[in-house]
Amino acid sequence: MSMLTPPGMGGKYRVTGAAYPRMRRPRRRRRLVFAALGAVFALALLGYGTLQLIDVFRGDHGGRAGAAGAKDCVTKQKAAKGEPAAASAAPAVALPQPAQITVNVYNATPRAGLAKAVGEELKKRGFTVANVGNAPADFDKKVTGTGILLGSPKTDKAVYSVLGTQLAGVTQQADAREGADVDLILGDAFKELSPQADADKALAVLAHPVPAPSASC
Repeated sequence: MSMLTPPGMGGKYRVTGAAYPRMRRPRRRRRLVFAALGAVFALALLGYGTLQLIDVFRGDHGGRAGAAGAKDCVTKQKAAKGEPAAASAAPAVALPQPAQITVNVYNATPRAGLAKAVGEELKKRGFTVANVGNAPADFDKKVTGTGILLGSPKTDKAVYSVLGTQLAGVTQQADAREGADVDLILGDAFKELSPQADADKALAVLAHPVPAPSASC
């Protein structure tokens, strides 16, 4: 045995002269395993993405939610413009017609003829106008705002809402009257009634309310 031969290795592994035994490197099975796992993962991702695309084209999940959100945005935009909402959006609210509301127009300002002019305009818009003149002493020259709507404690809130569409900034008060008539007391800040087109749009929104806005549109 040669001095270069490792102990326990004989036969073909015997080293003679300048010849050395050739040892084979172990097969790199890890690379093959990792390559196979990577291929499986890539196929899984490809399949998932394909399913998501199919859902989008069919209108499932996010498609249905997006369509509903778009419909809500259209309804809100119509309401902002004063257009009546679709009948399916919300049930219509029963409001008193202008002819069913009796209004007394009183002038609490120094301007002469103001109550008469406003009363005539309200008549043209369909309201029933009863008394027209100067405001009672409790209010005469004492109303600094746009005006006051004065009615009975039992007056329907819808009456105030309908009258409120005709001029912005009025406040509401109640006295001891028992009738259904309402006083419109004009104050110093009153300029003119709202344009009829704007008042009609506001009435349409009252009659056809829409759901509260969502966080985003």
